Amino acid sequence: MTIFTSYTLDNAPEASRAKLAEVAQAWGFVPRLHGNLAESPLALLAYDTLFGLVAAHATLTPIEQQVAYQAVNVLHECEYCTAGHTYLSRAVKMDEAAIAALRNRTPIPDPKLQALRVFTEAVVRERGGVDGAAVDAFIAAGFSKAQVLEVVTIAATKTISNYTNHLTKTPKEDFMADPALGWVAPRNRALAG
Repeated sequence: MTIFTSYTLDNAPEASRAKLAEVAQAWGFVPRLHGNLAESPLALLAYDTLFGLVAAHATLTPIEQQVAYQAVNVLHECEYCTAGHTYLSRAVKMDEAAIAALRNRTPIPDPKLQALRVFTEAVVRERGGVDGAAVDAFIAAGFSKAQVLEVVTIAATKTISNYTNHLTKTPKEDFMADPALGWVAPRNRALAG
């Protein structure tokens, strides 16, 4: 089985070092996901750029961004990103009931956030091929046409990280040992039990 390296600033491929240094500066450490992405300078740059663009330019609120991110993470069954975005959801003061609903795939009590979650899941599940009624329902819930495309951008961002984590078996961060952050994907629950 091919083993991937979670690179650090000291051993990363030369073409990835500058971006990893930026990541370390922004996060205070090099997340293992980024260390794995460093295998491909293109993948590292693509993910970090998209993630930064969403944070800097999205019209979705920080809580709405986290709802969309987490909807994709859970649908893709990415344990690393689900734990990480649980932490980030708390950092932006998302209601605990919404966090739990996203992680458990149960309805979010807030109807607007639930509409965002339903639309995001549909976009990912249908690979963008949702019908006009789904787009109309999303807009009727208080979102814009621009935000339809922001959901696509968030899905693209999470597809890079979720698929990378699956392919490279990214080890979880130390802070993810907190039981309040941990999450086991349905496909792994039988193995864990």
